[in-house]
Amino acid sequence: MYRSGNPALSDSTFEKSNYEDSSWWDDNSSRMSMEGTAEKTGILLIITTTLAIATYLFMPALMIIGFIGGFVTAMIVIFSGSNSPVLICTYAAFEGLALGGFTLFIEAYAGYPGMGILAAALTFLILAAMLTIYRANLIQWDRNLAIAVHSSLLAIVLIYLISFIGIFLGFDVPYIHGSGPIGIAFSLFVIGIGALCLVADFDFIEKGVERGAPKQLEWRAAFGLMVTLVWLYIEILKLLAKLSRR
Repeated sequence: MYRSGNPALSDSTFEKSNYEDSSWWDDNSSRMSMEGTAEKTGILLIITTTLAIATYLFMPALMIIGFIGGFVTAMIVIFSGSNSPVLICTYAAFEGLALGGFTLFIEAYAGYPGMGILAAALTFLILAAMLTIYRANLIQWDRNLAIAVHSSLLAIVLIYLISFIGIFLGFDVPYIHGSGPIGIAFSLFVIGIGALCLVADFDFIEKGVERGAPKQLEWRAAFGLMVTLVWLYIEILKLLAKLSRR
């Protein structure tokens, strides 16, 4: 199995040895399925969307709490290897607070009300398109693709890290945040990598099903998929803001 580009899904996610203290792994009556993972993902999307709308309309100031809470909760899930529905649903709730406030902020900055709806529609369109492409075997997650995506992800993370540090040191990475051709091309590149990460997530989940992973890990798989979708939505929103500024 080639490692997913998603930090929430590692090589040990579906390894029995990683859950030696958990009796549920040997319960043969209930195994992980694609349908079950889709249902769990749907639940998380409903939680995130509902709270995002509420935050957007009534309490945008909770955006900071959402970003901090979402980051902390995600780190707990990732590093503890947890598949707790309560913890993962809490992550989805925090992300709803974060995305609702962030969407309002970007719309105000760009002067384009309703941009969040368009960004959400494009996110789900990309999800559906990549799932269709993957199921039709038009793209395969192999070693070469994994190396290319991982290298691109590392470059993106480094650029954003340098940009974040620049906020405190008084400098900025030129062009990438602007609405010029380079800034738009960079956003398109990031969104393209995000779409390929969805393929990696699909492949990883399918491998978990094939290996007979227990049903409890459907929550962990859904969490991993949500991490990618949240990132993709944010990048699409930023691209739309750049386009509107032109």
